[in-house]
Amino acid sequence: MERVQQLGDARRGKLAGNLVGFGRALRRAGVRLDASRIALAAEAAQLVGVGSRPDLAAAMESVMVSREQDRAVFRELFDAWFRDPELANKMLAQMLPTAEGRAEPVKRRPRVREALAAPRPPQAAPQNEREVDFDAAMTAGDRRQLQHADFNALGAAEYRLVERLARDIPLPVPRVPSRRLRVAGQGGAQARMHWPGVWHEAARTGGEMLRLPRLVRREQPLPLLVLVDVSGSMERYARLLLAFLHAATRTLASQGGRRDVFAFGTGLTDLTPAFRIADTDVMLAQAGQAIDDFAGGTRLGESLAQLRRAHARRLIGRRTLVLLVSDGLDTGEPESLRSELQWLRRHSRRLLWLNPLLRFSGYAPLARGANELHRAADGMLAVHNGAAAQPITNTPRRNTPWTCKAPASSASPRNRPGKPSTTRRRSRAACRAATSSNRPATASTPSPWP
Repeated sequence: MERVQQLGDARRGKLAGNLVGFGRALRRAGVRLDASRIALAAEAAQLVGVGSRPDLAAAMESVMVSREQDRAVFRELFDAWFRDPELANKMLAQMLPTAEGRAEPVKRRPRVREALAAPRPPQAAPQNEREVDFDAAMTAGDRRQLQHADFNALGAAEYRLVERLARDIPLPVPRVPSRRLRVAGQGGAQARMHWPGVWHEAARTGGEMLRLPRLVRREQPLPLLVLVDVSGSMERYARLLLAFLHAATRTLASQGGRRDVFAFGTGLTDLTPAFRIADTDVMLAQAGQAIDDFAGGTRLGESLAQLRRAHARRLIGRRTLVLLVSDGLDTGEPESLRSELQWLRRHSRRLLWLNPLLRFSGYAPLARGANELHRAADGMLAVHNGAAAQPITNTPRRNTPWTCKAPASSASPRNRPGKPSTTRRRSRAACRAATSSNRPATASTPSPWP
Protein backbone atom coordinates (compact mmCIF):
# COMPACT_ATOMS: atom_id res chain seq x y z
CA MET A 1 0.00 0.00 0.00
CA GLU A 2 1.40 3.36 -1.05
CA ARG A 3 1.97 5.67 1.86
CA VAL A 4 0.29 9.07 1.47
CA GLN A 5 2.59 11.96 2.26
CA GLN A 6 1.11 13.87 5.15
CA LEU A 7 1.47 17.52 6.01
CA GLY A 8 4.22 18.38 8.45
CA ASP A 9 4.56 21.04 11.08
CA ALA A 10 6.33 24.38 10.83
CA ARG A 11 9.75 22.69 11.02
CA ARG A 12 9.13 20.64 7.88
CA GLY A 13 7.00 23.00 5.76
CA LYS A 14 4.66 25.96 5.66
CA LEU A 15 1.85 24.53 3.55
CA ALA A 16 -0.86 25.48 6.05
CA GLY A 17 0.17 29.13 5.93
CA ASN A 18 0.44 28.98 2.15
CA LEU A 19 -3.12 27.69 1.96
CA VAL A 20 -4.38 30.63 4.03
CA GLY A 21 -2.42 33.07 1.87
CA PHE A 22 -3.72 31.38 -1.26
CA GLY A 23 -7.28 31.79 -0.03
CA ARG A 24 -6.71 35.49 0.61
CA ALA A 25 -5.30 35.87 -2.90
CA LEU A 26 -8.41 34.22 -4.32
CA ARG A 27 -10.54 36.72 -2.42
CA ARG A 28 -8.55 39.61 -3.88
CA ALA A 29 -9.15 38.12 -7.33
CA GLY A 30 -12.92 38.25 -6.82
CA VAL A 31 -13.56 34.57 -5.95
CA ARG A 32 -16.29 34.06 -3.36
CA LEU A 33 -14.51 32.34 -0.50
CA ASP A 34 -14.87 32.14 3.26
CA ALA A 35 -12.93 30.60 6.13
CA SER A 36 -14.89 27.35 6.02
CA ARG A 37 -13.83 26.69 2.44
CA ILE A 38 -10.19 27.37 3.30
CA ALA A 39 -10.50 24.85 6.14
CA LEU A 40 -12.01 22.33 3.71
CA ALA A 41 -9.08 22.93 1.35
CA ALA A 42 -6.61 22.16 4.16
CA GLU A 43 -8.53 18.97 5.00
CA ALA A 44 -8.59 17.96 1.32
CA ALA A 45 -4.82 18.52 1.11
CA GLN A 46 -4.33 16.22 4.10
CA LEU A 47 -6.45 13.50 2.53
CA VAL A 48 -4.91 13.71 -0.95
CA GLY A 49 -1.36 14.59 0.00
CA VAL A 50 1.22 16.64 -1.83
CA GLY A 51 2.75 13.84 -3.83
CA SER A 52 0.77 14.65 -6.99
CA ARG A 53 0.37 18.31 -7.91
CA PRO A 54 -2.61 17.77 -10.31
CA ASP A 55 -4.47 15.75 -7.64
CA LEU A 56 -3.88 18.46 -5.06
CA ALA A 57 -5.10 21.14 -7.48
CA ALA A 58 -8.25 19.15 -8.35
CA ALA A 59 -9.06 18.50 -4.67
CA MET A 60 -8.65 22.14 -3.69
CA GLU A 61 -10.61 23.36 -6.70
CA SER A 62 -13.54 21.11 -5.82
CA VAL A 63 -13.97 22.73 -2.40
CA MET A 64 -12.83 26.33 -3.03
CA VAL A 65 -14.57 27.15 -6.34
CA SER A 66 -18.35 27.33 -6.56
CA ARG A 67 -18.84 29.14 -9.90
CA GLU A 68 -17.81 28.18 -13.41
CA GLN A 69 -16.39 31.62 -14.23
CA ASP A 70 -13.89 31.33 -11.35
CA ARG A 71 -12.25 28.08 -12.43
CA ALA A 72 -9.80 29.64 -14.88
CA VAL A 73 -8.78 32.23 -12.26
CA PHE A 74 -8.19 29.47 -9.69
CA ARG A 75 -6.01 27.44 -12.04
CA GLU A 76 -3.85 30.38 -13.08
CA LEU A 77 -3.43 31.51 -9.49
CA PHE A 78 -2.66 27.96 -8.31
CA ASP A 79 0.06 27.58 -10.94
CA ALA A 80 1.58 30.89 -9.88
CA TRP A 81 1.27 30.28 -6.12
CA PHE A 82 2.39 26.65 -5.79
CA ARG A 83 5.37 26.61 -8.12
CA ASP A 84 8.13 24.04 -8.04
CA PRO A 85 11.33 25.98 -7.32
CA GLU A 86 13.49 23.46 -9.22
CA LEU A 87 16.58 24.29 -7.21
CA ALA A 88 18.71 21.76 -9.00
CA ASN A 89 17.93 23.22 -12.40
CA LYS A 90 18.61 26.73 -11.16
CA MET A 91 21.99 25.71 -9.76
CA LEU A 92 22.84 23.97 -13.02
CA ALA A 93 21.79 27.00 -15.03
CA GLN A 94 24.30 29.15 -13.11
CA MET A 95 27.17 27.09 -14.53
CA LEU A 96 25.96 27.43 -18.13
CA PRO A 97 26.74 30.43 -20.34
CA THR A 98 24.06 33.09 -20.36
CA ALA A 99 22.86 35.33 -23.19
CA GLU A 100 21.57 38.80 -22.73
CA GLY A 101 17.92 39.14 -23.53
CA ARG A 102 14.55 39.87 -22.10
CA ALA A 103 12.18 37.04 -21.30
CA GLU A 104 8.59 37.39 -22.36
CA PRO A 105 6.25 38.03 -19.43
CA VAL A 106 3.78 35.36 -18.46
CA LYS A 107 0.32 36.19 -19.75
CA ARG A 108 -2.13 36.15 -16.88
CA ARG A 109 -5.54 37.61 -16.29
CA PRO A 110 -5.68 41.07 -14.71
CA ARG A 111 -7.49 39.61 -11.70
CA VAL A 112 -4.60 37.17 -11.13
CA ARG A 113 -1.97 39.86 -11.61
CA GLU A 114 -3.67 42.17 -9.11
CA ALA A 115 -4.01 39.34 -6.59
CA LEU A 116 -0.28 38.52 -6.84
CA ALA A 117 0.86 42.15 -6.73
CA ALA A 118 1.90 43.82 -3.49
CA PRO A 119 -0.89 45.84 -1.87
CA ARG A 120 -0.65 49.55 -2.54
CA PRO A 121 -1.13 52.14 0.19
CA PRO A 122 -4.41 54.04 -0.14
CA GLN A 123 -4.03 57.42 -1.78
CA ALA A 124 -6.04 60.39 -0.64
CA ALA A 125 -8.31 61.94 -3.24
CA PRO A 126 -7.47 65.50 -4.28
CA GLN A 127 -9.48 68.12 -2.47
CA ASN A 128 -9.95 70.62 -5.27
CA GLU A 129 -11.42 68.29 -7.86
CA ARG A 130 -13.91 69.89 -10.18
CA GLU A 131 -16.77 67.87 -11.62
CA VAL A 132 -17.07 67.91 -15.41
CA ASP A 133 -20.56 67.30 -16.78
CA PHE A 134 -20.06 67.13 -20.55
CA ASP A 135 -17.00 66.70 -22.70
CA ALA A 136 -16.16 65.91 -26.31
CA ALA A 137 -16.89 62.21 -25.85
CA MET A 138 -20.62 62.94 -25.66
CA THR A 139 -20.76 63.96 -29.34
CA ALA A 140 -22.03 61.84 -32.20
CA GLY A 141 -19.82 60.90 -35.12
CA ASP A 142 -20.87 60.32 -38.71
CA ARG A 143 -17.91 58.18 -39.66
CA ARG A 144 -17.84 54.52 -40.56
CA GLN A 145 -14.68 52.90 -39.30
CA LEU A 146 -13.63 49.28 -39.37
CA GLN A 147 -12.26 48.70 -35.91
CA HIS A 148 -12.44 45.71 -33.61
CA ALA A 149 -13.17 46.40 -29.97
CA ASP A 150 -10.14 45.97 -27.73
CA PHE A 151 -11.98 44.87 -24.59
CA ASN A 152 -9.42 44.19 -21.88
CA ALA A 153 -10.18 41.54 -19.30
CA LEU A 154 -11.74 42.73 -16.07
CA GLY A 155 -9.50 43.55 -13.17
CA ALA A 156 -10.26 42.45 -9.63
CA ALA A 157 -11.80 45.81 -8.68
CA GLU A 158 -13.85 45.94 -11.89
CA TYR A 159 -15.00 42.35 -11.42
CA ARG A 160 -16.18 43.09 -7.88
CA LEU A 161 -17.91 46.22 -9.19
CA VAL A 162 -19.77 44.23 -11.86
CA GLU A 163 -20.78 41.58 -9.31
CA ARG A 164 -22.04 44.28 -6.92
CA LEU A 165 -23.98 46.04 -9.68
CA ALA A 166 -25.54 42.73 -10.75
CA ARG A 167 -26.76 42.24 -7.16
CA ASP A 168 -27.81 45.83 -6.44
CA ILE A 169 -29.26 46.62 -9.89
CA PRO A 170 -31.04 43.45 -11.03
CA LEU A 171 -32.96 43.29 -14.28
CA PRO A 172 -36.33 41.92 -13.09
CA VAL A 173 -37.71 40.40 -16.28
CA PRO A 174 -41.51 39.99 -15.93
CA ARG A 175 -42.86 36.45 -15.70
CA VAL A 176 -46.01 35.41 -17.54
CA PRO A 177 -48.05 32.17 -17.50
CA SER A 178 -46.98 29.71 -20.17
CA ARG A 179 -48.93 26.97 -21.94
CA ARG A 180 -47.33 24.17 -19.96
CA LEU A 181 -48.96 22.98 -16.76
CA ARG A 182 -47.59 21.83 -13.44
CA VAL A 183 -49.10 20.05 -10.46
CA ALA A 184 -49.76 22.26 -7.42
CA GLY A 185 -51.39 21.59 -4.10
CA GLN A 186 -53.63 24.64 -4.18
CA GLY A 187 -54.70 26.59 -7.24
CA GLY A 188 -56.77 29.61 -8.02
CA ALA A 189 -60.10 29.87 -9.73
CA GLN A 190 -58.55 29.00 -13.10
CA ALA A 191 -56.85 25.81 -11.86
CA ARG A 192 -58.08 22.47 -13.16
CA MET A 193 -58.34 19.21 -11.28
CA HIS A 194 -55.48 16.79 -11.83
CA TRP A 195 -57.52 13.57 -11.90
CA PRO A 196 -54.61 11.08 -12.28
CA GLY A 197 -53.06 12.64 -9.21
CA VAL A 198 -56.38 12.48 -7.36
CA TRP A 199 -56.72 8.72 -7.98
CA HIS A 200 -53.07 8.19 -7.07
CA GLU A 201 -53.50 9.98 -3.75
CA ALA A 202 -56.76 8.12 -3.08
CA ALA A 203 -55.05 4.77 -3.70
CA ARG A 204 -52.43 5.61 -1.11
CA THR A 205 -55.03 6.47 1.54
CA GLY A 206 -57.40 3.54 0.99
CA GLY A 207 -59.88 5.36 -1.25
CA GLU A 208 -60.15 8.51 0.88
CA MET A 209 -59.63 11.75 -1.06
CA LEU A 210 -57.66 13.74 1.47
CA ARG A 211 -55.71 15.81 -1.04
CA LEU A 212 -56.93 17.21 -4.35
CA PRO A 213 -53.98 18.18 -6.56
CA ARG A 214 -54.65 20.73 -9.29
CA LEU A 215 -53.01 21.83 -12.50
CA VAL A 216 -51.78 25.41 -12.81
CA ARG A 217 -49.90 27.11 -15.59
CA ARG A 218 -46.15 27.43 -15.30
CA GLU A 219 -44.63 30.88 -15.19
CA GLN A 220 -41.68 31.74 -17.36
CA PRO A 221 -39.78 34.98 -17.97
CA LEU A 222 -40.45 36.98 -21.10
CA PRO A 223 -37.98 36.65 -23.98
CA LEU A 224 -35.34 39.35 -23.68
CA LEU A 225 -33.74 41.25 -26.56
CA VAL A 226 -30.89 43.62 -25.66
CA LEU A 227 -29.53 46.19 -28.12
CA VAL A 228 -26.27 47.82 -26.92
CA ASP A 229 -24.78 50.93 -28.53
CA VAL A 230 -21.00 50.59 -29.15
CA SER A 231 -20.49 53.80 -31.10
CA GLY A 232 -17.94 56.48 -30.29
CA SER A 233 -20.18 58.34 -27.83
CA MET A 234 -20.79 55.08 -25.89
CA GLU A 235 -17.19 53.84 -26.06
CA ARG A 236 -16.47 54.50 -22.39
CA TYR A 237 -19.57 52.56 -21.25
CA ALA A 238 -19.52 49.61 -23.68
CA ARG A 239 -17.09 47.34 -21.85
CA LEU A 240 -18.62 47.57 -18.38
CA LEU A 241 -22.15 47.56 -19.81
CA LEU A 242 -21.54 44.28 -21.61
CA ALA A 243 -20.03 42.78 -18.45
CA PHE A 244 -22.96 44.03 -16.36
CA LEU A 245 -25.59 42.70 -18.78
CA HIS A 246 -23.75 39.37 -18.92
CA ALA A 247 -23.81 39.06 -15.12
CA ALA A 248 -27.35 40.42 -14.64
CA THR A 249 -28.99 38.11 -17.20
CA ARG A 250 -26.93 35.00 -16.41
CA THR A 251 -29.76 33.16 -14.64
CA LEU A 252 -32.33 33.93 -17.33
CA ALA A 253 -31.49 30.88 -19.44
CA SER A 254 -31.62 28.56 -16.42
CA GLN A 255 -35.17 29.78 -15.70
CA GLY A 256 -36.45 28.80 -19.13
CA GLY A 257 -36.13 32.25 -20.71
CA ARG A 258 -34.45 33.40 -23.88
CA ARG A 259 -31.75 36.05 -24.16
CA ASP A 260 -30.61 37.63 -27.42
CA VAL A 261 -27.97 40.37 -27.43
CA PHE A 262 -26.95 42.60 -30.34
CA ALA A 263 -24.42 45.41 -30.58
CA PHE A 264 -24.99 48.24 -33.04
CA GLY A 265 -22.99 51.18 -34.34
CA THR A 266 -22.96 51.66 -38.09
CA GLY A 267 -24.10 48.03 -38.39
CA LEU A 268 -25.54 45.17 -36.35
CA THR A 269 -23.47 42.47 -34.60
CA ASP A 270 -24.94 39.34 -33.01
CA LEU A 271 -23.39 38.80 -29.55
CA THR A 272 -25.71 35.97 -28.48
CA PRO A 273 -23.06 33.20 -28.97
CA ALA A 274 -20.57 35.21 -26.90
CA PHE A 275 -23.08 35.72 -24.08
CA ARG A 276 -23.55 31.95 -23.75
CA ILE A 277 -20.01 31.73 -22.34
CA ALA A 278 -19.97 31.68 -18.54
CA ASP A 279 -16.57 33.37 -18.14
CA THR A 280 -16.92 37.15 -18.43
CA ASP A 281 -13.33 37.68 -19.62
CA VAL A 282 -13.69 35.14 -22.43
CA MET A 283 -17.04 36.69 -23.36
CA LEU A 284 -15.47 40.13 -23.66
CA ALA A 285 -12.64 38.76 -25.80
CA GLN A 286 -15.05 37.02 -28.19
CA ALA A 287 -17.33 40.06 -28.32
CA GLY A 288 -14.36 42.25 -29.15
CA GLN A 289 -13.47 40.01 -32.08
CA ALA A 290 -17.07 39.99 -33.33
CA ILE A 291 -17.64 43.77 -33.23
CA ASP A 292 -16.06 45.40 -36.29
CA ASP A 293 -17.57 48.91 -36.03
CA PHE A 294 -16.49 49.81 -32.52
CA ALA A 295 -16.17 53.53 -31.63
CA GLY A 296 -17.59 54.63 -34.97
CA GLY A 297 -20.78 56.40 -35.93
CA THR A 298 -24.33 55.64 -34.81
CA ARG A 299 -26.94 54.54 -37.35
CA LEU A 300 -29.72 53.01 -35.31
CA GLY A 301 -32.24 53.08 -38.17
CA GLU A 302 -30.02 51.01 -40.47
CA SER A 303 -29.19 48.60 -37.63
CA LEU A 304 -32.88 48.06 -36.85
CA ALA A 305 -33.54 47.51 -40.56
CA GLN A 306 -30.87 44.81 -40.54
CA LEU A 307 -32.53 43.30 -37.46
CA ARG A 308 -35.88 43.26 -39.28
CA ARG A 309 -34.48 41.63 -42.40
CA ALA A 310 -32.14 39.03 -40.90
CA HIS A 311 -33.25 38.42 -37.29
CA ALA A 312 -37.00 39.07 -37.19
CA ARG A 313 -37.59 35.61 -35.68
CA ARG A 314 -35.81 36.68 -32.50
CA LEU A 315 -38.96 38.66 -31.61
CA ILE A 316 -41.12 35.78 -30.41
CA GLY A 317 -44.88 36.16 -30.74
CA ARG A 318 -44.95 39.87 -29.81
CA ARG A 319 -43.96 38.87 -26.26
CA THR A 320 -40.34 40.04 -26.31
CA LEU A 321 -39.07 42.63 -23.85
CA VAL A 322 -36.65 44.93 -25.72
CA LEU A 323 -33.95 46.83 -23.82
CA LEU A 324 -32.23 49.46 -25.94
CA VAL A 325 -29.06 50.79 -24.27
CA SER A 326 -28.00 53.98 -26.03
CA ASP A 327 -27.52 57.71 -25.54
CA GLY A 328 -29.76 58.50 -28.54
CA LEU A 329 -27.12 60.45 -30.50
CA ASP A 330 -28.05 59.02 -33.89
CA THR A 331 -26.66 60.35 -37.17
CA GLY A 332 -29.05 58.63 -39.58
CA GLU A 333 -32.24 59.86 -41.14
CA PRO A 334 -35.06 60.49 -38.63
CA GLU A 335 -37.72 59.12 -41.01
CA SER A 336 -35.92 55.77 -41.31
CA LEU A 337 -35.42 55.59 -37.54
CA ARG A 338 -39.09 56.43 -36.91
CA SER A 339 -40.27 53.72 -39.31
CA GLU A 340 -38.01 51.03 -37.81
CA LEU A 341 -38.95 51.96 -34.25
CA GLN A 342 -42.63 51.64 -35.12
CA TRP A 343 -41.96 48.17 -36.52
CA LEU A 344 -40.07 47.24 -33.35
CA ARG A 345 -42.95 48.48 -31.19
CA ARG A 346 -45.52 46.46 -33.14
CA HIS A 347 -43.53 43.23 -32.74
CA SER A 348 -42.55 43.54 -29.07
CA ARG A 349 -44.34 43.63 -25.75
CA ARG A 350 -42.40 46.58 -24.31
CA LEU A 351 -39.64 48.81 -25.61
CA LEU A 352 -37.55 50.31 -22.82
CA TRP A 353 -34.79 52.83 -23.44
CA LEU A 354 -31.87 52.62 -20.96
CA ASN A 355 -30.04 55.93 -21.24
CA PRO A 356 -26.74 56.49 -19.35
CA LEU A 357 -27.08 60.27 -19.81
CA LEU A 358 -29.97 60.41 -17.35
CA ARG A 359 -27.45 60.77 -14.54
CA PHE A 360 -27.25 64.45 -15.49
CA SER A 361 -30.06 66.43 -13.89
CA GLY A 362 -30.46 68.84 -16.80
CA TYR A 363 -30.62 66.23 -19.56
CA ALA A 364 -33.43 66.40 -22.13
CA PRO A 365 -33.80 64.34 -25.34
CA LEU A 366 -33.39 67.26 -27.73
CA ALA A 367 -31.34 65.48 -30.41
CA ARG A 368 -33.20 64.07 -33.39
CA GLY A 369 -32.48 60.44 -32.60
CA ALA A 370 -33.14 60.90 -28.88
CA ASN A 371 -36.45 62.59 -29.64
CA GLU A 372 -37.58 59.70 -31.83
CA LEU A 373 -36.54 57.19 -29.19
CA HIS A 374 -38.42 59.13 -26.52
CA ARG A 375 -41.61 59.10 -28.60
CA ALA A 376 -41.44 55.38 -29.44
CA ALA A 377 -40.22 53.92 -26.13
CA ASP A 378 -42.62 52.81 -23.40
CA GLY A 379 -40.22 54.13 -20.77
CA MET A 380 -36.82 55.78 -20.41
CA LEU A 381 -34.77 54.44 -17.53
CA ALA A 382 -31.38 55.18 -16.06
CA VAL A 383 -28.74 52.52 -15.49
CA HIS A 384 -26.72 54.12 -12.71
CA ASN A 385 -28.77 53.32 -9.57
CA GLY A 386 -30.83 50.48 -8.16
CA ALA A 387 -34.19 52.27 -8.19
CA ALA A 388 -33.99 52.79 -11.94
CA ALA A 389 -34.43 49.11 -12.77
CA GLN A 390 -37.70 48.70 -10.88
CA PRO A 391 -39.92 50.30 -13.60
CA ILE A 392 -39.06 47.37 -15.89
CA THR A 393 -41.76 45.33 -14.17
CA ASN A 394 -44.00 48.31 -13.41
CA THR A 395 -44.24 49.59 -16.99
CA PRO A 396 -47.75 48.73 -18.21
CA ARG A 397 -48.17 46.55 -21.23
CA ARG A 398 -49.34 48.21 -24.42
CA ASN A 399 -52.92 47.38 -25.35
CA THR A 400 -52.56 46.99 -29.10
CA PRO A 401 -55.86 45.89 -30.73
CA TRP A 402 -54.89 42.91 -32.84
CA THR A 403 -58.49 41.71 -33.18
CA CYS A 404 -61.72 43.65 -32.86
CA LYS A 405 -65.25 42.53 -32.18
CA ALA A 406 -67.89 44.35 -34.17
CA PRO A 407 -71.50 43.28 -34.80
CA ALA A 408 -72.08 42.03 -38.30
CA SER A 409 -74.83 43.44 -40.50
CA SER A 410 -78.35 42.19 -39.90
CA ALA A 411 -78.65 41.13 -43.53
CA SER A 412 -75.96 38.55 -43.10
CA PRO A 413 -77.36 35.00 -43.16
CA ARG A 414 -74.95 34.00 -40.37
CA ASN A 415 -76.52 36.42 -37.86
CA ARG A 416 -79.93 35.01 -37.30
CA PRO A 417 -82.15 36.01 -34.36
CA GLY A 418 -81.25 34.11 -31.22
CA LYS A 419 -77.62 33.42 -32.24
CA PRO A 420 -74.59 35.41 -31.12
CA SER A 421 -72.73 37.46 -33.69
CA THR A 422 -69.46 36.07 -35.00
CA THR A 423 -66.04 37.62 -34.35
CA ARG A 424 -64.31 38.67 -37.52
CA ARG A 425 -60.60 39.25 -37.72
CA ARG A 426 -59.74 42.42 -39.54
CA SER A 427 -56.53 44.08 -40.53
CA ARG A 428 -54.79 46.38 -38.09
CA ALA A 429 -55.79 49.55 -39.97
CA ALA A 430 -59.44 48.50 -40.32
CA CYS A 431 -59.61 47.56 -36.65
CA ARG A 432 -58.29 50.94 -35.56
CA ALA A 433 -60.73 52.71 -37.86
CA ALA A 434 -63.66 50.68 -36.53
CA THR A 435 -62.81 51.24 -32.87
CA SER A 436 -61.71 54.87 -33.02
CA SER A 437 -65.27 56.22 -33.00
CA ASN A 438 -66.33 54.11 -30.00
CA ARG A 439 -63.15 54.60 -27.99
CA PRO A 440 -63.62 56.89 -24.96
CA ALA A 441 -61.60 60.07 -24.97
CA THR A 442 -58.69 60.03 -22.54
CA ALA A 443 -56.48 62.87 -21.49
CA SER A 444 -53.03 62.60 -22.91
CA THR A 445 -50.16 62.37 -20.45
CA PRO A 446 -48.07 65.54 -20.58
CA SER A 447 -44.43 65.02 -21.56
CA PRO A 448 -41.92 65.75 -18.79
CA TRP A 449 -39.59 67.32 -21.34
CA PRO A 450 -39.98 70.87 -22.71
